[in-house]
Amino acid sequence: MFKEDSSKVSVLFVVLACFFVTFLLISNIIAGKLVQVSGVVLPAAVILFPVTYIFGDVLTEVYGFKRSRLIIWVGFAANVFMALIFLITVSLPYPAFWSNQEAYAAVLGFTPRIVVASLIAYCAGEFSNSVLLSKIKLITGGRMLWVRTIGSTVVGEGIDTLLFISVAFYGLLPVAALVSMVVAQYIWKVGYEIAATPLTYALVRWVKRKEGLDVFDHGVRYNPFSLEV
Repeated sequence: MFKEDSSKVSVLFVVLACFFVTFLLISNIIAGKLVQVSGVVLPAAVILFPVTYIFGDVLTEVYGFKRSRLIIWVGFAANVFMALIFLITVSLPYPAFWSNQEAYAAVLGFTPRIVVASLIAYCAGEFSNSVLLSKIKLITGGRMLWVRTIGSTVVGEGIDTLLFISVAFYGLLPVAALVSMVVAQYIWKVGYEIAATPLTYALVRWVKRKEGLDVFDHGVRYNPFSLEV
């Protein structure tokens, strides 16, 4: 028998939230590495970033929008803090014998434009994903989990990809190249989510069973700037 709400913060919720934030931060660190798959160039983050949407789906599906919203903001704050620390460490003076400064800066030296693009895209994409999943769950009465996990990802990842590529690279690359990057990344991310649907199902069922919890967001106001839980 599942409860529909709970004010208790469980160990499992904290673990899932930690995984979400960890995967998010690692994705941003490895995003500077480019990989080529069948002639298509993609950032290395595509191997891990879609997993944050899976964890986001689980958090919203089991614990509801308000708990998911809190973790989205925690991820945002962690991203900002990480970018600031990298900026400070890269700019610190270094001894003459240190020969790896350029390599260190190339990997961890985020440009302000990339940071802004990442944060805007992250917030818009994650909140769109969470809100849509929550609303579809109410409409379907909790049935057909795949409809809301895939449907919310189609929208969330689309917004995330479009905003990031546009804000980060508009004016620096030809429009045709930007379109190609958006399409390639979007197809990869959505395909990743679809392929991972059985894993999402298994994780959602396991977490619901362990928590004895299945939240429906009746009467919830989808204000992304509220921290009410």
